[in-house]
Amino acid sequence: MAIVRWDPFRDVTTLQDRMNRLFDQALSRTRADEEEGLTASTWAPAVDIFETADSIVMKAELPGVSRENIDIQVRDNTLTLKGERKFEREVKDENYLRIERSYGAFHRAFGLATVIQQDQIKAVFKDGVLEVTMPKAEEAKPKQVKVEVK
Repeated sequence: MAIVRWDPFRDVTTLQDRMNRLFDQALSRTRADEEEGLTASTWAPAVDIFETADSIVMKAELPGVSRENIDIQVRDNTLTLKGERKFEREVKDENYLRIERSYGAFHRAFGLATVIQQDQIKAVFKDGVLEVTMPKAEEAKPKQVKVEVK
């Protein structure tokens, strides 16, 4: 039986090595893509979700996404937003000096803590902002309780 000296930092060092390899792999793929002229990246649109007395509202920034490429679904108290912003090749790839905007498909899912009326959901897409209004079910709306004096 061999005696092994205990190193309290061995696990931390191993974790650091694994993280370094993970980042090196991701960066090497990005560098290879940049050499080809375009970077492939995933993106997720920024959203705001807020609640009013009667509904839950989600606003999502979707500039450059056409209405036909947006899919909204509500199932089992989960709101799912899917879509795609396509890269339009109006200019040849070699003429680009910089490409910073993200393109491709996106998928976001949000759990809804309140029961909503699925048949009353409305979505409006204006100036690159999607607004989805989901009315609350009657049983989910706050009720005012009248206090009686005796």
